[in-house]
Amino acid sequence: MALEIVRIPALSDNYIWLVHDDASGETMVVDPAEAEPVEAVLAARGWRLSAIWNTHWHPDHTGGNAALKAAHGVPVIAPAGEAARIPTADRLVAEGDVVTLGAHQAVVMETPAHTAGHISYLFADDAAIFVGDTIFAMGCGRLFEGTAAQMFANMQRYAALPDATAIYCAHEYTESNGCFALSVDADNQALVARMVAVRAARAAGRATVPTTIGVERTTNPFLRAGSVEEFARLRQEKDDFRG
Repeated sequence: MALEIVRIPALSDNYIWLVHDDASGETMVVDPAEAEPVEAVLAARGWRLSAIWNTHWHPDHTGGNAALKAAHGVPVIAPAGEAARIPTADRLVAEGDVVTLGAHQAVVMETPAHTAGHISYLFADDAAIFVGDTIFAMGCGRLFEGTAAQMFANMQRYAALPDATAIYCAHEYTESNGCFALSVDADNQALVARMVAVRAARAAGRATVPTTIGVERTTNPFLRAGSVEEFARLRQEKDDFRG
């Protein structure tokens, strides 16, 4: 049975992901920026929270940990490399570890650069990956605690996934990312067409994620970069972009 994944807007542009397995009745939340919107969706759907999964330590990804943990008595699963910065963590995971939701298995991928211990959770059999702030629709995370080489390696790992893999990122950055992408890849007709759709969606107040590996492969300049040097140049240009 397929996972049911619910997008919960939070703060100014965050997305929290609530993931439910109907067969087991288990529900986990990925990167709860705050507790209140999660509680509202749980109540509306009659779901019981089973666990909290974090991709990295930033407060807009862990801000709801303590309140949700206290209210539901659930464990927090978090990256081992950031144990000191996620005091609510109960289970620390690293590359290759497996975490489960009912019968569904996710493999942990270490994807550092945005933060030093950032991880992603890949549900290969469900064609879904939760990436935190590593890759976005037409963009990638800033290099706050890592290097361009690390983030380029992350992009290479993502690019090797099947095209149908759904990417659940944690922010609504698509339109601004697309503006930059057009500035460096203006002749990409797939990108031009995508931006028409994105602008229409945002004008109507609709979300633009999740995206997929296949879509990003054709329109995301960071995933399309052919070398560390090209990636580093693009990341610096994006940091400086004011378009």
